[in-house]
Amino acid sequence: MTAVQSALRPAFVRIFLALALALSVGGATELVSAPTASASAMTAAKGSKVVKVAATRKGAAYRYGAMGPRRFDCSGLVKWSYARVGKHLPRTSRAQYRATRHIKRSQRRKGDLVFFMSHGRVYHVGIYAGGGKLWDAPKPGARVKKRSIWTSRVSYGRVR
Repeated sequence: MTAVQSALRPAFVRIFLALALALSVGGATELVSAPTASASAMTAAKGSKVVKVAATRKGAAYRYGAMGPRRFDCSGLVKWSYARVGKHLPRTSRAQYRATRHIKRSQRRKGDLVFFMSHGRVYHVGIYAGGGKLWDAPKPGARVKKRSIWTSRVSYGRVR
């Protein structure tokens, strides 16, 4: 047996065993199609759940750098809300922007992130609530609330 054959053998065995298991529990079509459908449904369900989680913080005070549960800044609210549904996000809005899959406005759904941009830089983030609204921690002196998206200079991101 050559070195290449030896290196490929463990991977081949794993693939063979996974295929054999899939065929024994319902066929190869389930192995291919079921994860795609359930992964999509799970993402939509988590999106709706994260919106509900963010809504529980309605009225919490804004504080720069705060990550909850009584005070938040914009990215702190996003990070805290997503952590409650089992998703880890970085701390800042810019890092959260880099950590998401960017999507078109027409593809947005509840739970997606709304990034506010100026001169190509992210300066604010919120959680899309549907109907052109978002949950966010707006600014000093304000409280967490649901409000309309006030500009078209936004980008959307989906948490992976």
